[in-house]
Amino acid sequence: MMQMARRFGGLAGMLAVIAFFAINLPETFLTPRNLLNISQQVSMLTVVAATMTVVMVMGDFDLSVGSMASLAGVVAAMLFTRDFSIGAALAASLAVGLAGGLFNGLMVSVVGILPFVATLATLTVFSGLAFLVSDGRTIFGRDIPEAFGAFARGGPVLGSVDERALVLPNLTLVAAVVVLLVWLVLEQTSYGRRLYAIGGNRDAARLAGLPVVGLRLSAFAFTGLGAALAGLMYASRVASANPTQGDGLMLTAIAAVFLGMTLTRDGQPRVLATLAGVVVLGVLDNGLTQMRVDSYVREVLVGAIILFAVGLSALGRRGLRRG
Repeated sequence: MMQMARRFGGLAGMLAVIAFFAINLPETFLTPRNLLNISQQVSMLTVVAATMTVVMVMGDFDLSVGSMASLAGVVAAMLFTRDFSIGAALAASLAVGLAGGLFNGLMVSVVGILPFVATLATLTVFSGLAFLVSDGRTIFGRDIPEAFGAFARGGPVLGSVDERALVLPNLTLVAAVVVLLVWLVLEQTSYGRRLYAIGGNRDAARLAGLPVVGLRLSAFAFTGLGAALAGLMYASRVASANPTQGDGLMLTAIAAVFLGMTLTRDGQPRVLATLAGVVVLGVLDNGLTQMRVDSYVREVLVGAIILFAVGLSALGRRGLRRG
């Protein structure tokens, strides 16, 4: 009973949010153009939340993803100012994300530092590095190649409304590919099943012969790579980079994963459920912005949503144990 209340309570809440804005913004909210706009707005969050799901299935999490996204963006921008090619700059930024993720994994799985402590520390480290690399300034304008910014503005043309083309944003397509990749890894491979086994009982997984250290290390590396990709996507979208542009990603990514957990039968993180959580947060932000609600109020609501989602998940797990 508790499990059903958790699942259907979460679903009802999500549908209520969408219905609220559909009713109060009938002329703009559910239009194809606005829905495509939401898909682009949440594309960076989708990438971070999807790759965050990989570590959260093991019972871990990564607080440093936002600062890593900022660091990756400014690394690419600084390399552009030194006449590096787009390919070389992107490869270097993704390598930074991979290295940062590996470092987090080493601190957690090898050194044995709690994920909260380790990634809270590296959050500060990556943020400081972003300020050092960028000299604390925003890099924009002619320093950013036109082709880099044009990628975020382009995409396949779906049709036209009011004589203006409807374009499926490239950033949305990138996010969709990442979600598909994470789904395949977690749900269709033995690697994913091993990660879930670690999340279920780490000691039992170790006794069963699973390489727990290596699996946790690889999961954190994957999350760091996703954070770096999101940082590059954001820099492409705004054609600039600054050392704080990814700061909001960590909180909302964790919120999206917990929201998704309220929809799953076993209360475990699942990437498609995480995507549903991302959609709700994107809809909430878009709708409140159209209604001209202050940004600080939106932050309060995100915090309340996290408490709601965590509370439902805790109740669901308690019900499962009693069952």
